[in-house]
Amino acid sequence: MKFIVQWNGLPTAQPSAVERFMKTGGALPPDGVKMVGRWHSIGELSGCAIIESDNTAPMAAWVLQWGDIFAFRISPALSDEELGAALGAHQAAK
Repeated sequence: MKFIVQWNGLPTAQPSAVERFMKTGGALPPDGVKMVGRWHSIGELSGCAIIESDNTAPMAAWVLQWGDIFAFRISPALSDEELGAALGAHQAAK
């Protein structure tokens, strides 16, 4: 399953975030989580990633590595095709 991961940090956390990112390369996800892509906002301490996982436990472990710097929001995500199929099933059930 795909998920949208969004993060935000306070400007005061920037030195710690930069130091940790440079030291860890952004802490790649653990086994069981595939990062499809990751993007960072310019001029803000925020960004988003698309990940794939069938297990939320490694996702939780991953974001907890950064939980002292960022607040996270993780939402299930659907492709256009998956959403279209769900909408079609919903319409057919009416």
